[in-house]
Amino acid sequence: MHCVLLLGQSLMARDFHRQVAELQVRAAVQNGYTTLGMPVTEPIV
Repeated sequence: MHCVLLLGQSLMARDFHRQVAELQVRAAVQNGYTTLGMPVTEPIV
């Protein structure tokens, strides 16, 4: 949730298609942060 606040709560674009693109970019950035925070587990043989 903190990442959403850093990216801003409101949309800046006025056109609908640009709003969709803006949301897709925000989702990609947030998914990138989530991927960085996930631990990598490896089985011990």
